[in-house]
Amino acid sequence: MVAQSFNLNQIKFNQDGLVPAIVQSKQTGRVLMMAWMNFESLSRSLQIRETVFWSRSRQEIWHKGSTSGNIQHIVSIELDCDSDSILIQVIEQGPACHTGDSSCFDAHTIFMSHVSES
Repeated sequence: MVAQSFNLNQIKFNQDGLVPAIVQSKQTGRVLMMAWMNFESLSRSLQIRETVFWSRSRQEIWHKGSTSGNIQHIVSIELDCDSDSILIQVIEQGPACHTGDSSCFDAHTIFMSHVSES
């Protein structure tokens, strides 16, 4: 895969100025969390090479791990085909979830197929 630079202005932020960001572990491939980014948080993430998000509940920028130490070091950022979602691969330093779980998706399984992968 060839790394291509993209202009932040090509991202289709929603009506609230946000874009969903899926965070994935580079080491395991596991989805760690989903969070929201605005133009400023994405710009800061690119600048410091660590994840920075927008907290909708607190209405403020949130540098992941700034208080917990569970920093996510960015390996790559990819924009989806519609330019309205971001995939961020990280090397995580500690659990991703505020509950202490390694992934925010550890708590509840809604459906799991029993179809074999052949």
